Order: sequence, then C-alpha cells, then structure tokens
Amino acid sequence: MNIDLSQKRVIVTGGSRGIGRAIARAFASEGARVAICARTEADVQATGRELEGQARAVIAKAVDVTDTQAVKRFVDEVAEVWGSVDVLVNNAGQGRGGNLDTLTPEQILEHANVLQMGHFRFVQAVVPHMRKQRWGRIIEINALAGAIPTPDGIPSVINRASCIALSKTLGMSLPKDGILVNTLNMGWIDTGQWERHFKEMPAGSCSRAEFDEMVLKVVPLGRFGKPEDVAGMALFLASDYAGFISAASIDIAGGMQGQIAYYPTLKRDFNEAMKARLAASGRTEPL
Repeated sequence: MNIDLSQKRVIVTGGSRGIGRAIARAFASEGARVAICARTEADVQATGRELEGQARAVIAKAVDVTDTQAVKRFVDEVAEVWGSVDVLVNNAGQGRGGNLDTLTPEQILEHANVLQMGHFRFVQAVVPHMRKQRWGRIIEINALAGAIPTPDGIPSVINRASCIALSKTLGMSLPKDGILVNTLNMGWIDTGQWERHFKEMPAGSCSRAEFDEMVLKVVPLGRFGKPEDVAGMALFLASDYAGFISAASIDIAGGMQGQIAYYPTLKRDFNEAMKARLAASGRTEPL
C-alpha cells in the first residue's frame, strides 16, 4: 500500500510535542505541507525547525485555541499561502482530573473551552476552505475515557465525550461536502505523562518498573502505546484509502475497553499499598 500524501496541506494543532509532534513528523516524512500550532512559541518553533528537512513546506505559529479570531487568522493564513487546507488534525488539549468533591463548575468550563470549543473553533475555521474544493479530512484526537467513562476525572470524561460526539455528528453532516470526519480515542500513549504520574507515588516507595506493571494491568497488549502508533492511523485516514470512512470512532488502546474504569481504583489502592510499604520499611531513599 502506497499512501501518497505529498500534495496534502495539513494543519496539526498541539503539534509541538507528544502525539501532535509525532503526527506532524509523519505527514512531513510523506512530503506533505505541514502547519503546526501550539501555545508556546519556543516549542512550536523548535518543532517547526525539525520538520523543515522533510516536509514540502512548514508553517509554525503560537496560537491560543481559546481565541476564536486567532484560530481563524491562523487557518486563513495557511489557506492563503498554500491555496487551501486538505487535512485538519485536531489534537490540542490535555487531560484534567478531579471529581465532584474537588472541582468547581468554572474549572470544568475552562477545560471545555480549551478542549471541545478549541476543536470546534478549528473545524469551523477550516470547513469553508474544504467546502470550496469539496475535499477534506478532519481527524479528531480524543481519549478512550470519552468513549468509556471512568469513575474519576470528570473534566476529561465529559469534555472528551463531547468531542467524540462532535466528531460523529460532523462525520454524518459533512460528507455531502466531500469532508470526512473521524475520531481516534487514545488509551495509554506514553508521551512523558506517565513519568509525572509515577512521581505522584510516595517518594521512594516503588520502582518505575513496579509502577508500570500496575498501570499496564488494564492494557491487554501489555505495553504503553507510542505516539507513532497514532500517527500511522492518522496518515491512513487522511489518504484516499479511507475514502468511505466517516463518523467512525477508533480506539487506539491496545485492546483496553471497559478495563479503563478499574484504573482509578487500581491506582488509589496501589498508592495506599506503597505508603504502607514505605512506612513498614522505614526507608526514605528511592528504590
């Protein structure tokens, strides 16, 4: 199978690191024109320089996804320079934890403004350009927690669920204009955040290997996903091979489904067990 994306003009939001960076690099390696945006100017410019040796052309700008006019200016600039936009990868947005006892409504709305409204802003800005050429691909990067709710992490659960619903409804309404929309729902993709989760454990209580073993108990494949595991599917959905796929919800999670609901309890129990281990041993140094 030869996926030829060399003529495609691609926007990747949240493209300076992690999954977004891997997707941008994958499109660049196929010779596409790649425009990336992210919040931090230094990060987005650094990634832009990485892409310059591979991509047909590169645009890299700092964009606040909560600023409707800034989003529209960025999309319109890309379309003006390259003639249009063929592919949008809506990747910007991070997870956020919290429950009924720890959250305020304003915190959930703040997360929603970045995540679901950020995705909506970019779709709304890019669709007029795609309609003119009657061809477009929109790939939403979401999380498995939005498809299968967990008993914790309310902002991520409800706002990712909204993004998945947005993808599905657009995937039904836009094909008449030649625009296909699909969502990829992430499981445990290791982009560095698991090191942060590990550091939330009681200091010196367990090794990283023990922590990973606990985390991966809910992943049938038994390993973390890599950003490149996501990038390959994004390339496929942007290609003509995916010309009859729209409103699809595809989990990239190593076989994890309902097991995700057990993870918050698993993590809390592990945390308590590590506290007990540390207290019993009297150790203060890391393992």
